[in-house]
Amino acid sequence: MDEDMLADQRRLVELIEEEGWDVTDLEISAYDSPWADEDDPEATVTITARKPYESEDGDDDDESPFRVQ
Repeated sequence: MDEDMLADQRRLVELIEEEGWDVTDLEISAYDSPWADEDDPEATVTITARKPYESEDGDDDDESPFRVQ
């Protein structure tokens, strides 16, 4: 894998973490583009991150039927 791709991946993670997110999973895929006649590889990055938000009303008694207890 190209060092430039890995450096870009690290920078994306840094940017997300600077915004208060916790990166929980990351996948980078490098490939030759089937749409371009060039020999330059392309990459896709999939990042999964989580960020907890505080409830504004402070009420922890959520009666939602979709919440796992």
